[in-house]
Amino acid sequence: MRGDEIGDLIYHNPLAAPEDVADWRIEGAAAVSFPQGRMRMENTRDPAEGQRANFVHWCPVEFPDDIAISWDFWPVHEPGLCVFFFAATGREGRDLFDPSLPARTGEYAQYHHGDMDALHLSYFRHWAVEERAFHTCNLRKSHGFHMVAQGADPLPSVPEAQPPYHIELLKCGAQVAFSINGLPILRWVDDGALGGPVRAGGRIGFRQMAPLIAEYANLRVCAVSR
Repeated sequence: MRGDEIGDLIYHNPLAAPEDVADWRIEGAAAVSFPQGRMRMENTRDPAEGQRANFVHWCPVEFPDDIAISWDFWPVHEPGLCVFFFAATGREGRDLFDPSLPARTGEYAQYHHGDMDALHLSYFRHWAVEERAFHTCNLRKSHGFHMVAQGADPLPSVPEAQPPYHIELLKCGAQVAFSINGLPILRWVDDGALGGPVRAGGRIGFRQMAPLIAEYANLRVCAVSR
């Protein structure tokens, strides 16, 4: 990940108070609070409702390609799962928030087989029993449900966690790299053979699977030179 030169800061959000996310968009039902001076997110629907209980929280900014994204992460309550969407756009060149697109309400299929293209990375996958027993981070490309890279997830369960964990994600042309606390987790180069052309530009967003509660702070996006 350090082989690329990190350039100017193009976006910074401390995620420390309600006004920091006043123009963000929630799809699904979620409670966003700031009890520790950082953004806490949790579901407001019964987890028994399955996918209807999950949500996505979108940053309103449309970013260029060639960026490095980072944030600090605190797991608070599990089970659950975190996903980060990036390079997200509407299909056929439309904006992700184009009003002509069908409404999205947090159900996962709407994000991998709906009217959007994206890359999405799942981490802190402490949901099903098998995921809690063998932790992985999964990178997928959509439209579609294409698993393109996988790596070991070093994040422990909540009782053993020592947050904050510093998350870093590089999206530079066809290259994606992901690390936690400086530890490389996965790296992938998109040759365009699976799931269509290389994703470029677009929006970023945080997704949580109920009943996970997690906190986030210090979101930064920097330009990257190839």
